[in-house]
Amino acid sequence: MTDTSPQHEFEIELKRLESRLDDLVDICSQLKEENRSLKQRQDALTADRASLLQKNEQVRARVEAMISRLKAMENG
Repeated sequence: MTDTSPQHEFEIELKRLESRLDDLVDICSQLKEENRSLKQRQDALTADRASLLQKNEQVRARVEAMISRLKAMENG
């Protein structure tokens, strides 16, 4: 004979909810770690982008200077 008293059913439901809550806490922890990692990656990519933009500007300035010198040589 199985115990299906309201108290027993309540305990079963409580254990089920406790298990579900533990799962949710684990998921929350995983999401926090993933979020931290993604923010760190975004910061690194933002820094890389800024560096590349700066290098691009330097190269553009050098190319423009070379073009100006070539034009000056043609006219000189």
